[in-house]
Amino acid sequence: MEDLLKLEKQICFPAYAFSRNLTNLYRPMLAELDITYPQYLVLMILWEHKQQTVNQLGEKLYLDTGTLTPLLKRLEQKGMVNRTRSNEDERVVMISLTTFGTQLKERAEHIPMELVKCLNISIEELLQLKGLLNKMLNK
Repeated sequence: MEDLLKLEKQICFPAYAFSRNLTNLYRPMLAELDITYPQYLVLMILWEHKQQTVNQLGEKLYLDTGTLTPLLKRLEQKGMVNRTRSNEDERVVMISLTTFGTQLKERAEHIPMELVKCLNISIEELLQLKGLLNKMLNK
């Protein structure tokens, strides 16, 4: 009988190791912007949508509010986002970009292509991988 508990038989380990390596590749590029990888993810959503609730951000990033709230507070302290309570429902916290947060996009535009260069993989292979990962995440 095949031993399925061998590390080399698992998908979880290469996925975990790749995720860590990928985050490490981002680290020096994001350090130039004074942000962490999770903060970068929040900013990318806001660059696209301008304003989101904490819950909307959590759904898009697969993060709970307990993880997001301190991250958003740090972005606010850095002057990148504003956190305001909704006028309709004061339990809802709205997150929007400041002028500085909006301007940061221009300084970050090189990051995706820099990452592709670091990975030493074709765009087609990268898109295949992304498609498979999205397929598994959406199940």
